[in-house]
Amino acid sequence: MYIYFDEDNMPDEWTAQTMERAAELALDEEGIESECELSVSFVSLEEIHRLNKAYREVDRPTDVLSFPMYERGGIPSEDDLGEGETVELGDVVICTDKAREQAMEYGHSYERELIYLFVHSVFHLLGYDHEEEGEKKEMRAKEESVMDKLGISRN
Repeated sequence: MYIYFDEDNMPDEWTAQTMERAAELALDEEGIESECELSVSFVSLEEIHRLNKAYREVDRPTDVLSFPMYERGGIPSEDDLGEGETVELGDVVICTDKAREQAMEYGHSYERELIYLFVHSVFHLLGYDHEEEGEKKEMRAKEESVMDKLGISRN
């Protein structure tokens, strides 16, 4: 697993390493053994608002946006890849302002919120959604599984 971080807004080493581990656990959860990569950017409230309006036609800020390369089930298998080929999962954009706000609201650390938003977004990159209640339960269970394996509680 390789994560490309926006060089202008690099996370601290713990956050970067934890995000890499979280992505690996999410891939394990899905049985994906291929080498994968994704990009992560950390942006302001104004920038996430602009992106949300431009790409989702939602005129308000959000906490995280995911831009997947594939639809659910569309990620190439190892058999479909050439030797040494890497699967590009897509892009994650996290609003640090919203992450701080939500961490305070939910009563846990900023770092925990960043990791949760990242895990949530990785599952979107893997094709999950939460529009319907059944989808939401399935996605939340996978997110909680990864967070538990990381040893990151809600507190």
